[in-house]
Amino acid sequence: MLNISENSINALVNLQDSKAFNLLRRKEISKLPLYVALGIIAIAAICLFLPWTQNIQGKGYVTTLSPAQKPQAIQSVISGKLEKWFVREGDFVNAGDTIVYVSEVKSEYFDPELVERTQEQVNAKSESVGSYAGKVKSLEEQYSALLEARKFKLQQTENKIRQAYMKITSDSMDLVAFKTNQDIAEKQFVRTNELYEKGLKSLTDLETKKLKWQETQAKVTVQENKLLAQKNELQNLQIELSAVQSDYADKLAKSQSDKFSALSNQLDATATTSKLQNQLSNYSERQKLYYITAPQAGYVTKAIKKGLGEIIKEGTDIVTIMPDVYDLAVEMYVKPQDLPLLEKGKNVRLQFDGWPAMVFSGWPNSSFGTFSGEVFAIDQFISDNNKYRLIISPNDSEKPWPSLLRVGSGTRAFILLNDVPLWYELWRQLNGFPPDFYEKGAKESEIKRKAPLKSVK
Repeated sequence: MLNISENSINALVNLQDSKAFNLLRRKEISKLPLYVALGIIAIAAICLFLPWTQNIQGKGYVTTLSPAQKPQAIQSVISGKLEKWFVREGDFVNAGDTIVYVSEVKSEYFDPELVERTQEQVNAKSESVGSYAGKVKSLEEQYSALLEARKFKLQQTENKIRQAYMKITSDSMDLVAFKTNQDIAEKQFVRTNELYEKGLKSLTDLETKKLKWQETQAKVTVQENKLLAQKNELQNLQIELSAVQSDYADKLAKSQSDKFSALSNQLDATATTSKLQNQLSNYSERQKLYYITAPQAGYVTKAIKKGLGEIIKEGTDIVTIMPDVYDLAVEMYVKPQDLPLLEKGKNVRLQFDGWPAMVFSGWPNSSFGTFSGEVFAIDQFISDNNKYRLIISPNDSEKPWPSLLRVGSGTRAFILLNDVPLWYELWRQLNGFPPDFYEKGAKESEIKRKAPLKSVK
């Protein structure tokens, strides 16, 4: 069959009757598919050397740069009952516009004249403070008067004591004189008695001298009694001086005690007045809180509490407002291993939900429908989803982000890194290596990271 053997069977077998041999004898098969395959392989090989922009991809959503520009819920500061709505969902409100009115639900605030009655209490306590102030002033004047009276009384008593000392001195001198006269009279009586016994003096002269001597003795006795009485008077005046000091000390202490009691009552009345004034201010401010107003201009997006008569607690969300003026940004998350590759100012290409786009991951300049941005901020601490949050802001004034873009819209971000050959990127992806983050053209000793690891504070 293969014409290998010398014994051929061609003469014995008719090969034309065999379909298999007929197929083998047909013309050669076309080589076009081979050429096409080789061309595709060549093109693929050439494409492997095309430049490829390495990037970090992530999903996020549209947000705002300023916290004041984010959607905010408006709460009620006080508990109350919804009485009347002044807006509808979708309405535009300016800062200070009334959104809803609530009424009081706590019994201690039911009195419609609560502020007026509290004002009366404040006025009464204020007058009480004035009365205590007047009493304190009167007691201070009384204390001063007692000090003056004590001064005069002490001076008067001291003068009497000085007079008593002078009288004692005078009486002592008189006593000395009387005793001298007594000694003289006694000596005269003795001499006269001696002369009388000798017959030189008469009995009359003797009796006269004796009488005079007795008179001087009587005067000495009287003067001694007078001197003793003056000494007793001096002691009484000294006791009186101590009594005056004690008496006025008691009066002064009582006056000071009354003064401090009045001061204490005045301070207590002042504290009560301040407390009532605080309550009055609280009541006045609380009445202003019945009308819940918009903190800034924006659109009412959602009414969380709806029904009239519904009871709400303090801090309960009532309605949500979206500010009308805001600076758009994109919030996205990246893996921790990608964080060393990032730094502020990195270029980012963005694809927004709802805007048609044709994205070429490795050729961002050839993509259609994407928008430009840059890394504005990087969180210093990992988020709850074990990723780091980035804030991306617009950076292309020639092609601004869509004006109809709304906060909360989804987005896909491509953070652009280095340009490398396509084959290298495929090899890196297959081996799971990170993107290149070394500066091109740097010497080995000068190799450094584009973005250093940020310290977590």
